[in-house]
Amino acid sequence: MDNRAKPYISVIIPARDAAQTIAACLHAVLNQNHVEGSYEVILVDDGSRDQTAAIGERMGVKVVLQENAGPAAARNAGAAVARGEILAFTDADCRPAPNWLAELVRPFDDHVVVGVKGAYRTDQRGLVPRFVQGEYSFKYRRLASLPQIDFIDTYSAAYRRAVFLANGGFDAAFPVPSVEDQELSFRLARKGYKMVFAPEAVVYHTHDENLLEYVRRKFGIGYWKAFMLRWLPEKTFGDSHTPPTLRWQILFLALALLSALFAFFWPRLIWLLWVALTGFALSAAPFLRFLADYDPPVLLIAPLMLLLRAGALGFGLVGGLLFPPRRQPRVYTGLAPTERFFKRALDLVGALVGLLLSAPLIALAALAIKLDDGGPVFFTQMRAGENGKPFKMYKLRTMTVDAPERVREVLADNPLNGPVYKIPNDPRVTRVGRVLRRWSLDELPQFWNVLRGEMSLVGPRPEETWVVAQYSDAQRLRLAVKPGLTGPMQVAGRGELDMDERLALEVEYINNYSLWLDLLILARTLPSVFSGKGAF
Repeated sequence: MDNRAKPYISVIIPARDAAQTIAACLHAVLNQNHVEGSYEVILVDDGSRDQTAAIGERMGVKVVLQENAGPAAARNAGAAVARGEILAFTDADCRPAPNWLAELVRPFDDHVVVGVKGAYRTDQRGLVPRFVQGEYSFKYRRLASLPQIDFIDTYSAAYRRAVFLANGGFDAAFPVPSVEDQELSFRLARKGYKMVFAPEAVVYHTHDENLLEYVRRKFGIGYWKAFMLRWLPEKTFGDSHTPPTLRWQILFLALALLSALFAFFWPRLIWLLWVALTGFALSAAPFLRFLADYDPPVLLIAPLMLLLRAGALGFGLVGGLLFPPRRQPRVYTGLAPTERFFKRALDLVGALVGLLLSAPLIALAALAIKLDDGGPVFFTQMRAGENGKPFKMYKLRTMTVDAPERVREVLADNPLNGPVYKIPNDPRVTRVGRVLRRWSLDELPQFWNVLRGEMSLVGPRPEETWVVAQYSDAQRLRLAVKPGLTGPMQVAGRGELDMDERLALEVEYINNYSLWLDLLILARTLPSVFSGKGAF
């Protein structure tokens, strides 16, 4: 690659009225160490009324001017003119460490990685900014233990440009700095893309200096998160960055406030207030223990800060729900929380009944497999689950023991288009295996996967992880929900459908999901099995 013609990295910095901080930011970015290949720096001036753009021009970076539209639109404008294969982002009030860029792009040596998140630090000595740093450091400890993440902040972030552009970049519906950065990473995670945490990709930042700044920022996050949850409702319940205890603290504080209000009229309810406050204290204990080791003096203000945080986020969420911004949200694709609840209930009942009813058939099939070649009864294989998360899928073995090692010798016989593989008259299939496959009996152990929550009764069929690695961006849409024991493809042709045909059916299923649709597909599954159509 000619680094002079096409820089490997494009560093994009959105800025508005940032004259006081942008020079220090640019100086730090322009003096990075140990970066393999060259890089360009793009400053996007988002309608500044000060000398932000002039400072960038004097320092020799590429300057893009736009009317004020917010940081999401500004980053997208920078990406549109970027030449790098990797897009790196930081903010105008950050000072990247000398090795920031090298550490940020290092994970891209793994071709599967599409996004990387770095870390904040501060050199402030006030208790409030130190508390903020403690919050981040507590979250970083959790992130560092995860093989992949779903949450990337743009103060220190990088994406593969091709994936970034294919997904439309940041959502410009967010006009202010809020949750536009995590929204993009959530969308990518839904498609099963791998993103990782790089703790040494550090930028220095000036955190909130006082309580008012802190509360205003947290309220804004809560407000815009309510807007985002309209099309990503599953993130109401968890992500890789937010400790589960924080959600409990918001709920406990809400319960405490409501119980205090009602106890004023019905004093007997005062016990509920104490229950809520006790629950809040218990949920805060892990973070307080962390602070005791990380920065003990911050414990002096921690209880107050935790109450303010839960209150500001909670009121922000309520405000966003009751008084949403006058902006058009993205079209929602996926299952709403209530749909997820009832689908899971159906899965639990169906899996338990299915395991009980299929136990005699599994036992007979196990005996036949043993008598046929004496090999293992069950076959396990890593498949891609919801959001691409790998899980171990169980089947009755229908192929020879050495079938995985012989896969390359039969791939040429695959008649289907796209990254999907079904081999007619596969020579690796055993005599018993052909019978099991004809009647789909080999899939019966997957009731166990459904019971464990790795699969659903109905959904797109799970593919092997190496097959999913070949998917285009559009094909990854099928990873938005749990894979199914049966699904739209099973009742509309099974193994005869190529990737485009399967994808069309599955995306329609995801976009038009209902519990009735699941019941309809379940009802059509047995007739499809009896017909034998598409059973290889």
